[in-house]
Amino acid sequence: MSFERVMRWTLVAIALTGLAAGLAAALAGRPAYADLCWTLATLPVIAGLAVSIVRDLLAGRLGVDAIALVSMGAAIALGQPLAGAVVALMYSGGNVLEDIAVARAKRDLRSLVDRAPRQAHRLAEGRIEEVPISTIAVGDRLLVHAGEVVPVDGVINSNAATVDESALTGEPIPVAKARGAAIFSGSLNAGETFEMSVSAIAGESTYAGIVRLVTAAQTAKAPFVRLADRYALIFLPVTLALALVAWLISGDLLRSLAVLVAATPCPLILAAPIAFIAGVAQAARRGILIKGGGPLEALARAHTVLFDKTGTLTVGGARLLSVEVAPGETADEILMLGASLEQASHHVIANAIVEAAADRGLKLELPEEVRESMGSGLQGIIGGRHVIAGSREMVFTGERVADWAIRAMRRASWRSALIVFIAVEGRPVGALLLADELRSDTPRAIRLLREAGIARILMVTGDRAAAAQAIGAALDLDGVLAERVPSDKVDAVRSEQRLHPTIMVGDGINDAPALASADVGIALGARGASASSEAADVVILADRLDRVGEAIAIARRARHIAIQSIIVGMGLSMLAMLAAALGGLMPVPAAILQELIDVAVILNALRALKPAGIGSGRSMTAAAGRELHHNHLELLRSLDRLRSIVDALDDAIPERAAALIAEANLLVRDKVVAHERDDEGHVYPQLARVLRETHGLSAMSRAHREILHLARLLASVAKELPSEDIDRYLIRDAQRLIEAIETLVRLHTAQEEDIYEAVAAR
Repeated sequence: MSFERVMRWTLVAIALTGLAAGLAAALAGRPAYADLCWTLATLPVIAGLAVSIVRDLLAGRLGVDAIALVSMGAAIALGQPLAGAVVALMYSGGNVLEDIAVARAKRDLRSLVDRAPRQAHRLAEGRIEEVPISTIAVGDRLLVHAGEVVPVDGVINSNAATVDESALTGEPIPVAKARGAAIFSGSLNAGETFEMSVSAIAGESTYAGIVRLVTAAQTAKAPFVRLADRYALIFLPVTLALALVAWLISGDLLRSLAVLVAATPCPLILAAPIAFIAGVAQAARRGILIKGGGPLEALARAHTVLFDKTGTLTVGGARLLSVEVAPGETADEILMLGASLEQASHHVIANAIVEAAADRGLKLELPEEVRESMGSGLQGIIGGRHVIAGSREMVFTGERVADWAIRAMRRASWRSALIVFIAVEGRPVGALLLADELRSDTPRAIRLLREAGIARILMVTGDRAAAAQAIGAALDLDGVLAERVPSDKVDAVRSEQRLHPTIMVGDGINDAPALASADVGIALGARGASASSEAADVVILADRLDRVGEAIAIARRARHIAIQSIIVGMGLSMLAMLAAALGGLMPVPAAILQELIDVAVILNALRALKPAGIGSGRSMTAAAGRELHHNHLELLRSLDRLRSIVDALDDAIPERAAALIAEANLLVRDKVVAHERDDEGHVYPQLARVLRETHGLSAMSRAHREILHLARLLASVAKELPSEDIDRYLIRDAQRLIEAIETLVRLHTAQEEDIYEAVAAR
């Protein structure tokens, strides 16, 4: 505990003890002892405050502390020690309240530094030696084992390496690097052991630079000017001038003392700290840890928010986007084969494929004779069949790439997705498209920010421009800054700061410097991103992005209540001061009146403990939300089949096309239409009882009507198929209808998920 913090707690203990002892002596009929106790309680606070004010004056600052010093000094000098003791307790207590809020979340950069490796495996004279990284020189050859963090910057000597750079760039999917490619410290070896040559010593490597950026950003932050201090610049000269006028008019120093006692700045001393600490407590109930009143007030004044992408706006890992199939194959079969084989791998992509199969309820088989080629894929026996899951080069070995596979690669390119081809007995049968995807609560989080008054929302990410622009367009952001390294993110934050108060939201080590640089850094800490949490001013403990909007709403409400309490308290104090200056109040009645004002101010400031309004109201049960989500997962399987049918109709002969269109019609009738009718008749009435307004449900019902209309048109086309005059134009019309239904239902389902997320109990 720092010396200053010890002194603050000591002073509040002295003030409280002295005030209580004086009151006990007064009740016992010993007024002299009471005055002595109150005086002894006040003098240490005056001394400590005087030192603090001198230090602030030397730094060019003057605030609310000066009013407290004048009030306590005048009370002691003019024989009113009780008033001095009360002010001493209120002042020292306000400082301690602020300390308590900061102490709840104060961290240092220890874990950020601890993550950096201390040792490295160096190749020297045909043997491997473990050496401290401080002894590594440029040109040394190092071995990096699987799962180890790369200790310094360098160049890869091995034929290939698979590296997870998410800690540096935010890109969640590991990248394959060839011989001669650059590799950066702080990356994680996600593949087999590889050899590298050192290109920079530890102190000049990328990871050390990130630590320096965070430290420099935290030290360079301008000191925060308290809300009360700004009002004190007005209240202090007015108080002193009025006390002087009262003395000049009456020639009575007691009248001046009455003015000073009535002007005791407890509304200023108490209102802002109590309102802000109440706001901090309210935020904590929602899983939002705000590190003190300063960050809360800065949060309330924010104009611009910058988001990292990976792990913040998106889920931060590979997710199955779609299953592409060869003619005659099914999506479930392709996914089952791929997931069964990937059970034998610990790669992050493998885990995503297995999880996707589990979500769809597929029964997986145990793989046999599995062989893995790092960076390419793996192969093995599934149910007696030889199965390969891997890159295009591994699956299409020297043969022409099929038309369906070219289409799959094109779709993967459009969506910045990774593609894993599946082959059975040497024949390519399908492909799995995987990529990072938006968090389910991201659209609501952006909407809440707009509602909270944020005027400008940007995304700054180390990810590729194509992937970043797609996310930015989907969320209607005001700007997208892609391919930014940590220092570029700091520059982006500072550029916005020059115009308006700025918030940075992130979750990874690569975000820590920008979080520390921003007026307010907000870290998503639910996944254990300790470095970003420690560099940030606010930590979202729940794994929910929409808490950012709630934090701003809570902060703005707390600041509004603080300002309201200050203005009302100052106004009432001014009236009491005028009455004292005109001789209507003597010091004792003035002190009593001031205490009543203080109580009113405290009670009003405590209103910040109440919810801010966002997220309040009735909600659906968690079980109901899970049921709705499960129904959507079932529906998505039917939509995947519809997409396969659309692709198969490209080159199907009339007889095959008729069978495919008939299958699509049955899927739409039995799955899609049934689901939409159930939503309209059962789910939406539940939502209407929960939502505060139903305009959104009216729009969703309009989508239901459009889906049902397209389903009726498809049914009409399907009736004509048995006829002898079926032609390619009828097939094309059916294809367009199926594609329109599939696209519209996917969009509509995503919109419903957003509504369910907004009203689910949490």
